[in-house]
Amino acid sequence: MSLIAINTSQNVNINFNTASIGERIVAFLVDLLIKAAYVLLMYFVFFRLFNLGQLLDQFDSWSRMAIIILITFPIHIYTLVCESLMEGQTFGKKLMKIKVVKIDGIQASFGDYLMRWFFRLIDVFSNSGIIGLISMIVSKNNQRLGDIASGTAVISLKSQVNISHTILENLKEDYKPVFPQVIALSDNDIRIIKENYQKALKIDDRQVISKLSNKIKEILKLEPDSVKFTERQFINVIIKDYNFYTGKDH
Repeated sequence: MSLIAINTSQNVNINFNTASIGERIVAFLVDLLIKAAYVLLMYFVFFRLFNLGQLLDQFDSWSRMAIIILITFPIHIYTLVCESLMEGQTFGKKLMKIKVVKIDGIQASFGDYLMRWFFRLIDVFSNSGIIGLISMIVSKNNQRLGDIASGTAVISLKSQVNISHTILENLKEDYKPVFPQVIALSDNDIRIIKENYQKALKIDDRQVISKLSNKIKEILKLEPDSVKFTERQFINVIIKDYNFYTGKDH
């Protein structure tokens, strides 16, 4: 398992652990079991209950093949649909707590998932998956060819998380917000702000704290003179205000 630095749209690098080859294989096997269960169910329904086998005998080979492909179509698009709807995860990946992300920090698009899905023909289904396995072993971020082509990587979401590592803040019942402009920020913005602020506090990096404070003021279009807090107080208030207005602790 190695570290990968994801550069966000705010030009902030966040380090993640890449998913190990073992985790990806287990996730693949879980998804394979789900597909196998679907095939067994369809076999029972169509061939046992509705006796589709006898009906197929009346068609030519191309028609039989078309019907089989139609019945099994969901398993062929399973990965593409799951990753597109579940933000880079299948049920197997979700179980293993890994997900697909863009290395450049932007949200992966349907086109990226489509590219990864297309390359599965080479990575996974040709030569019994040897090509994909070799690619993950030799590539820097455990990427198979589909990841390299789409600019993605699979990261591990496993970590020891407590409230200090999330966007959540414990607010007092009588807390009074100061900056309603924080609603222009997103959960991801606040997470990045909080993570980098906490890192800077640990080493007393005043330069980072100052840059972070100025960047927030710039994004929220706040005049520097209008903020009557120290830089540290200001960042703390921003985080708490966001929690207040978005109901993250309510």
